[in-house]
Amino acid sequence: GYADLPTAVNITWSSINFKTILQWQPKPSGYFYTVEIHGQTSDVKRKCILTTETECDVTDALRNVKETYTAQILSVIPAEDNFEEPPYAASEKFTPYSQTVIGKPEIKSYSQKGSKLNVVFKDPLTPYIFPNGSFQSIQDIFQHDLEYKLYYWKDQSSGKKDVTTKSRTFEVSVDSGKNYCFYVQGIIPSRRENRSGQESTVLCSSVGRSILDEYGTEVFIIIAVIAVAVITLAIVLPVVLCRRKKAKKARAVREKEPLSGV
Repeated sequence: GYADLPTAVNITWSSINFKTILQWQPKPSGYFYTVEIHGQTSDVKRKCILTTETECDVTDALRNVKETYTAQILSVIPAEDNFEEPPYAASEKFTPYSQTVIGKPEIKSYSQKGSKLNVVFKDPLTPYIFPNGSFQSIQDIFQHDLEYKLYYWKDQSSGKKDVTTKSRTFEVSVDSGKNYCFYVQGIIPSRRENRSGQESTVLCSSVGRSILDEYGTEVFIIIAVIAVAVITLAIVLPVVLCRRKKAKKARAVREKEPLSGV
């Protein structure tokens, strides 16, 4: 019967960019789990019905991201009659809007010209879609609650500066001719926890490292012209010298021959 069934323990919510996975223990033996998501105002949604897994993707049961949910993980034996309530364990409360982690922004492009560093990045996407089928970004959901920080520093130095934007681009003043490294991070200042998101990949500019970086194309053309000239010389010179040698030999032979008819 249900009385002896173990219930789930160590129930945790794991959520990045609103993709939310519920995890628990132990592996079931001789029974199954069914997950129920209880919202404050929404109907109970059942997920991962009669599963032997110990995790469940509950993303689509949490579409109302500002609502607070609890999960009940039922321990079930399918053959049992339905009059007996299966035992269950309840999770902590979870509110996606205030608890999902902001994932890594993606840096699309960057350039450093003179004393300006420009960085363009992309919002992380969520699993939720607009009616037209395109994915909502985290900016679409958080609106003005979300801002981005660019952290930047002179290559090989430890002095970090940062600037904030609500758009998708940064333009900062830097020392021209010096290389800078940087990364972008989403921030939700109104939160008490999980205010800072995951950091993007660190990238570095490469100005002033060599003549090639400064005058790339021109230097390449000059080198190419010199290379072609050297190769041409290497082919043409032996041919010219060889012909001159042959001509000299022929002249010498002619001069040795006695003049005919004397």
